[in-house]
Order: sequence, then structure tokens, then C-alpha cells
Amino acid sequence: MVLGEDRRRRSWQASLLSPSGERLIASTGGATIAETVTLPIDTAKVRLQLQKSGARNIRQYKGMMDCMILIYKEEGATALFKGLGPALVRQICYTGLSFVLYEPIRDAMSGKGPDAGFMNRLIAGGTAGAIGITVMNPAEVIKTKMQGNTSSTSVRKLVVDVWSQEGIVGFWAGIRPNVTRTFLVCAAELGTYDQAKHMLISQGVFTDGPLAHLSASAIAGLASASTSTPADVVKTRLMNQAGQQHEVSQHSLYYRGMFHAFTSIFKNEGVGALYKGFVPVFWRKIVWCSSFFLSCESHTMNLFWRIMVDSR
Repeated sequence: MVLGEDRRRRSWQASLLSPSGERLIASTGGATIAETVTLPIDTAKVRLQLQKSGARNIRQYKGMMDCMILIYKEEGATALFKGLGPALVRQICYTGLSFVLYEPIRDAMSGKGPDAGFMNRLIAGGTAGAIGITVMNPAEVIKTKMQGNTSSTSVRKLVVDVWSQEGIVGFWAGIRPNVTRTFLVCAAELGTYDQAKHMLISQGVFTDGPLAHLSASAIAGLASASTSTPADVVKTRLMNQAGQQHEVSQHSLYYRGMFHAFTSIFKNEGVGALYKGFVPVFWRKIVWCSSFFLSCESHTMNLFWRIMVDSR
């Protein structure tokens, strides 16, 4: 009996320390750190994106810092971390799955491993992210609604509201722009980071260390923010209205889908509205990518697990 338990324990430990297990542990650890650190910026981004141009009798945030300060003053510090629970569930599962899938997809496409071309890296990153976010869209719907709500509400109440008004389909509100956005984000983040790191090291700009990883993270963050913000605005608007179709007033606009939301925002608010929240998106991406990739590259979580295994 003891020998059987010992074999099962060793098998479980071996699976954790396999290449896929190491990537999963490193990515989930990095995602937890990065998401927690940057959630206040993300909350400001959501509020700015939900703010409609020209709306009267509604407080208008002037920018990222103004938004964060007002939220802190009027709602308290905890309001900046609204949706942390579903955000972590979504980020850990989605990022872990995307990070684990990226290298196998990249290698299957090119057969060259680390020497894969830039286009292969972009497509592999986007595909891995699209698969991951399709599974985790319900968690993002709840997170977005919590962040966009100025009053205190629970995850359970939001889940019940969405379910009662729209059924299971409501939890996949905004799935098209979300998959589009995530494809662009993961292509830019995973693909661009991989390519930038490879070039920085191969060209002798940096050795394979923190400076190379930090520089590649900054490049990936800029690429991600620049390409994904319009889809992010559309996704945020669609997700926030989930479960609210019966509450839409004559002064509000209910978006019927991705294309309708995109054209309505462009027509009624101008092209600038599609880049609402770009500053917090940009800074969040820089901080998020730096926190995530540095955590993954440092193998902190991997070493932690190795120490646990070796100590037993």
C-alpha cells in the first residue's frame, strides 16, 4: 500500500517536472503575479472604455490617473481590485493553457523550434491564445461586469443575472471580439516576445538574462497594446451589457454583435473611441508582460517545486 502511494506520488511529481508541467507551473505563477499587480490599471481601462463620448449627466474620467484617483476616493481602494477572483481564475487557466500550447504549435508549424520564423511565432501565439480564451470567456464576462459596476456586487449575483436573462449563451457574450483581441494579444505577446528575445540575444545586444527578457517584454507589451485596443473596446462594451438587455433605456444603445458595436462606436463616438483606454492598456501591458515573462524566465516556480520534491 505504501509502495503504491509512493509510486503515485513520484508519478505526479514527474508530471509536474516534465517540460509541459514546468511551463504550466511557470506560466500560472507568472500570471498570478502579473494579474494582481496590474488589476487596478485594468479596472481604470474598463471604466474608460465603457465611458461613452458626449454622454451628459455622467461623470467623465479625464484619463488613467484621474480615473484611478476618483475610484479610490469615491469607492475605496478595494474597488481598484474588483473582479480579482474571476480575473485570477481566467488568467491562470487561460494563460497556463496558452503558454503550454504555444511551443508545440510553433514547433509543429515550423519544425525548427527556437529558430522558427516570426510569422510562425505570431500565428502560434495567436492560435494558442484563441483556444485558451474560448474556454475561459465566462470568467472574463463576470470580471468585466464587476469592474464596470460602481456599486458593490457579488460574483453569485452577476452569474444569476446573466443566467436568468440570457442563459448559458450570455457567458459567451463578446466571444468574437474577445477571440479576435486575444489572437492579436497572444500573437503580439508570445510571438513578439519570442522573436524579440531571440534577436536581442543572437545579435549580441544582450546575453540571455533579465535585461534581454525585460527589453523583449517591453517590445511585446507595446505591440500588444497597439494592435488589440479597438477589439478590446468592442469586447468590453459587449461583455458589460450581458444580462442587461431588459434594462436598456431609450438613451442607451444595445449592441447586437461585434460588427454592430464596432460601426456604432465609430459612427457615434469617432475613431478615437476605439482607442479609449489606450494609455492604461499600454502601461498595463508593459507591467504585465515584464512581470509575467520575468517570472517565467526566472523559473522561480519551477525551482520552488523542485525544492519541495527533493525535500521529501
